[in-house]
Amino acid sequence: MPELTSISSPPAVDHDRPHPRARLRNGWTWWHLGGILLFVFAAIVARWEAWQDICRIALRDEESSHILLVPLAVVWLIWVRRRRLRQCRPVPSMVGTILTALGWVISSGGYRADHPGFWHAGSVLMVIGAFTTVAGRDLLLRFLPAAVVLGFLVPMPGTLRHTIAVPLQTWTAHVTQFLLEAGGSTVERHGNLLSINGNGVTIAEACNGMRMVFTLILVSYIFAFTTPLRGYVRALILILSPLTAILCNVIRLVPTVWVYGYASPETANMFHDISGWVMLVVAFLMLMSVVSVLRWAMIPVTEFRLAGEN
Repeated sequence: MPELTSISSPPAVDHDRPHPRARLRNGWTWWHLGGILLFVFAAIVARWEAWQDICRIALRDEESSHILLVPLAVVWLIWVRRRRLRQCRPVPSMVGTILTALGWVISSGGYRADHPGFWHAGSVLMVIGAFTTVAGRDLLLRFLPAAVVLGFLVPMPGTLRHTIAVPLQTWTAHVTQFLLEAGGSTVERHGNLLSINGNGVTIAEACNGMRMVFTLILVSYIFAFTTPLRGYVRALILILSPLTAILCNVIRLVPTVWVYGYASPETANMFHDISGWVMLVVAFLMLMSVVSVLRWAMIPVTEFRLAGEN
């Protein structure tokens, strides 16, 4: 008697499920990544003139050169939080659409009112909104420090910078004169002009410390949000960063003015440029010492106890 064999039907195919090659992890697909890139690119193109202006200012204005560091900061802030991607699923959000529309209104209003600050800020907000529209609100919140750092892309408007720079220059000239005279040097001051050994040194915008302030705030922000610090420690570092930058700039100006008075202009210019970078490192180390002092005082500074701490 012949054997009877059963013929099994082929497994059903779920046509609604993405192809295995199209899936990444936790619901993410290449389509989601492509959608994010497409929406972000569209937001940039929609405000192309504003983004061109931001790039032009970053490349030509030394007071805004910190903007060039922002893309690297975004990548680094995302990288140190990459494990959070496992907790996020791609859920398109209306919050992103609202942010995009709000950015458009702010940018358009700034352009019509000839207010570059709003023009640039609205353009940046549109990019954040375009990203959130596809990626979802949850991903934005888990990577919020990377989104906030994009605010450093907005150059300070000239009128606001002038309002801050003028009194800062006057104050810096006063303090520098006092410290030089306390060290035994004879210094005359006429406004922002210091005269030492018959040579005049003007405390101009390049010497008032604003350039160091913005760069140090950005670097301090990166440090604060790439280290597992408690919230109050992060706030303390960010609050102290501009004050530390101004203090270090004054410390830098005292020997700089003296060199301009007693050395050749070439030597003085070289010392001025090199000392600016050196004092930026010194200012950052001063902020790091705040964390060390808190640890020495046995005050909790991290979200969890690090290996090696008693």
